[in-house]
Amino acid sequence: MRLLLVEDDLVQVNNLKPALSRAGYAVEVALDGIDGAFKIREEEFDAIVLDLGLPKKNGLEVLQEM
Repeated sequence: MRLLLVEDDLVQVNNLKPALSRAGYAVEVALDGIDGAFKIREEEFDAIVLDLGLPKKNGLEVLQEM
């Protein structure tokens, strides 16, 4: 199962990505809203974990584009 983690806090990414991988997810990471929105448009994911307070484009804007 492919999961996109859109999160700018590297501490959170470094905690969540290994935990999600151990749970069986193939985890892709985007560190800002622009990269997250691009990956959502260009690739298929089974689930997305989306931070609302992202740099460059906030999570609500990314969600509206989806």
